[in-house]
Amino acid sequence: MECKIEENKKRCKCSYACPRVGFCCECVKHHLAKRQVPACFFPSDAEKTYDRSFEHFARLVDEKKV
Repeated sequence: MECKIEENKKRCKCSYACPRVGFCCECVKHHLAKRQVPACFFPSDAEKTYDRSFEHFARLVDEKKV
């Protein structure tokens, strides 16, 4: 499968300089290893907290914010 880096960059919500922007497979691998969810799964206000933990994501799902 071809990686669509430029298209992915347009959708990325990461709010800090990250070397994985646009490389979704690398981003997912990086965050899963840290028990986290990538920024693109979060609403913008939640992403800016930098808390990408599974637990934070689950709270947002429970609160119907995701």
